[in-house]
Amino acid sequence: MTLNNIYADIPTDLSAEVFETLAGSKKVTIERIISKGHCSPAQGWHQQECHEWVIVLQGAAILTFEDDSQVTLNTGDYLNIKPLQKHKVSWTRPEQKTIWLAIHY
Repeated sequence: MTLNNIYADIPTDLSAEVFETLAGSKKVTIERIISKGHCSPAQGWHQQECHEWVIVLQGAAILTFEDDSQVTLNTGDYLNIKPLQKHKVSWTRPEQKTIWLAIHY
């Protein structure tokens, strides 16, 4: 058994958004995402085949959905995104790291 900390080993170079798989199986993947002013490309959407449950552990973000609805996530806020639901990250706080935990199931 190895003890880890979700806030440890954060890269100093955050010029690109960081995606790290923390654990997983054939049916579930748990990942840490670190953003700092990052957002999705203007064109295209994220659209997974499975559910995606996300929580913001630090920072803030805005998710936009295909119907133009938006959800603001602050520290502690979480959301379940249904399979095939088109969404994108429209904004993350540029002056602070946003640390997400995402569970794909």
